[in-house]
Amino acid sequence: MPPCGESNPPTGRFVRAGRGASLGSMSCIFCKIAAGEAPADVVYQDDRVLAFRDLAPQAPVHVLVIPREHVDSADELEDPDVAAALLSGARKVAQLEGLTAGYRLVTNVRTHGCQSVGHLHFHVLGGAQLGGSLAG
Repeated sequence: MPPCGESNPPTGRFVRAGRGASLGSMSCIFCKIAAGEAPADVVYQDDRVLAFRDLAPQAPVHVLVIPREHVDSADELEDPDVAAALLSGARKVAQLEGLTAGYRLVTNVRTHGCQSVGHLHFHVLGGAQLGGSLAG
């Protein structure tokens, strides 16, 4: 993930990601991706979540998992079914990507937390031993 304030230039291979999104705001890029109106390299999708590759990967595997309905951030997440779907989607991504040795699951919240897109998303990072010392 780039430092706060840096943008990610588009790169890589993309496919359309349609399938019944509940849209919060069509100015939200993740809502557009969920609606199939913006491209994404989709890894996994079901009726509640969509997972696609990050444009600026910070690990060999870097996939974003988003709810299809618009939720601004983890602070606004009130529906336990959406929370469960996000965690289940992250686990399915890890399985599909072969992250059997482990992975990191991260979400950033608001400006001081370096949230770069105002739509709740989890980063699934793995594919190599991850550095850094995070409490855990």
